[in-house]
Amino acid sequence: MHPPTSQLDLSSFATERPATKPSNSNYRKPRWLSWMFAAFLILVLVAILGILLESLLFPPHSVTVVPVVTSSSEVQHEGSIVFQAAGWIEPRPSLVNVAAMVEGVVEQVLVVEGQNVEANEAIARLVNADAKLALRQANATLRLKKSELESREAEWKAAKLRFENPVHLQAPLAEAQSLLAKSETELAKLPFQLQIAEAQLKFAEESLEGKESAQGAVSGRVVSQARNDRFSSFATVQELRQRKPLLETEIKALRSRVDALSKQLSLLIDENRQVEDSAARRTAAAASVDEAEIAVEHAELRLDRTNILSPSPGRVLRVLVQPGSRVMGLEVTGTQSSSTVASMYDPNKLQVRVDVRLEDFARVAPGQPVRIETASLRAPILGTVLLPTSSANIQKNTIEVKVAIDEPPVGIRPEMLVSASFLAIATEASTKNSNSEKLTILVPRELVQSRDGGSYVWIVDTSNRAIRRSIDVGSTSNGNLVEARSGLFPTDRLIASGYDSLRENAKVFVRGEHETLGVNQGKPIN
Repeated sequence: MHPPTSQLDLSSFATERPATKPSNSNYRKPRWLSWMFAAFLILVLVAILGILLESLLFPPHSVTVVPVVTSSSEVQHEGSIVFQAAGWIEPRPSLVNVAAMVEGVVEQVLVVEGQNVEANEAIARLVNADAKLALRQANATLRLKKSELESREAEWKAAKLRFENPVHLQAPLAEAQSLLAKSETELAKLPFQLQIAEAQLKFAEESLEGKESAQGAVSGRVVSQARNDRFSSFATVQELRQRKPLLETEIKALRSRVDALSKQLSLLIDENRQVEDSAARRTAAAASVDEAEIAVEHAELRLDRTNILSPSPGRVLRVLVQPGSRVMGLEVTGTQSSSTVASMYDPNKLQVRVDVRLEDFARVAPGQPVRIETASLRAPILGTVLLPTSSANIQKNTIEVKVAIDEPPVGIRPEMLVSASFLAIATEASTKNSNSEKLTILVPRELVQSRDGGSYVWIVDTSNRAIRRSIDVGSTSNGNLVEARSGLFPTDRLIASGYDSLRENAKVFVRGEHETLGVNQGKPIN
């Protein structure tokens, strides 16, 4: 039997456990956690739906892109030769053609090629016999028209005087008024004459009665005389009684005549028409005189133009006619060559037309100095680039560039062949480092657009968004490529198609590079 041991302490092996919540069937989580979780799910769904709807309603524009073209060139010192080209001398800005202004036959040529002439100096003379006859005929016609004008002037003055002093109407009016006054006077005296005649009739009747009653005491001759006196008095009374209506009719007619003549005198219709007709004929005659004077001036001008004059001082380059040649002048059927007598130029204004190769054309700039050499001169002369011509020569693969000769020497002439050395102009880079290189960024010309703020192109950024980038277009060009002096970087991609309906920051889908735009459009600038 074992001995009794001490009591074992098991509390050291006990572990402390968290108190468990009393089980309670009514316990619930807080509601705000559930609402936050539901709102988060809804926002995620709305974002996903927004992205899907944006891609469906506003699909990205499908575009093609091209990279910018970069070219590096060595910066040269001022005055060093950039390239050389051949050319020929010509007048600046062009030849002056001395043309005949009238049609005719050349009688004399008064200059030779290479001769210096002054302004308005005679170059040639045409046969002028017909021009002199035409001038005489025009002067004769002018004198005839002037005589007709004098006749019309006299007619107009007479008509005007007749209008202002219508005595030819005043005389008939005065005569009619006189007759009217005479008739009115007779009508006024008629009652008194009738009373006298009636009194004489009554006396004759009483005398006849007395003599007839005393027929035995007086002779028959006295009785017969008394009867005659009574008959005469009776006839006078009857005549006076019948004269009154006749006088009244006559007075009425005379009054109408006086009124008509008075109205004619006040209106002066015929006289006014004569004045206007004579004035119109006078105006027509004056116009005929003006026309005749113009014909005289035209004949004088034609005669003067038979002497063909130099339009300006210069030197004769070519004489294109000889005595006996026919020139067409300003005839509509004539051409420029058929009226040109000579060509001339200003020896103090000459230029060189240089054939510049296309690969060298990008290094030409207006105002660039050019050294010109020709076999006729011991020392080279200097010139300045004016501007290139508007088109290239497809056969020689060149572009003609005009170079003004600063001070043309005496020993050069048009059409002389020359060698032109284009010199480098002063730039900031050329003064810093002779071995430095200049990076040029070129873009296709047709992708450059314009607005009020200047030129711009569309590019695609790293997030496939369309960006409208403003650029500064430079003077350097190479085929269909132009220089972008600012606004672009060598890594930019240009939108080449599908940019017509683009808006700023619009999403785009790049389906590839454009096949015809880019570096194939031009050659790199060396």
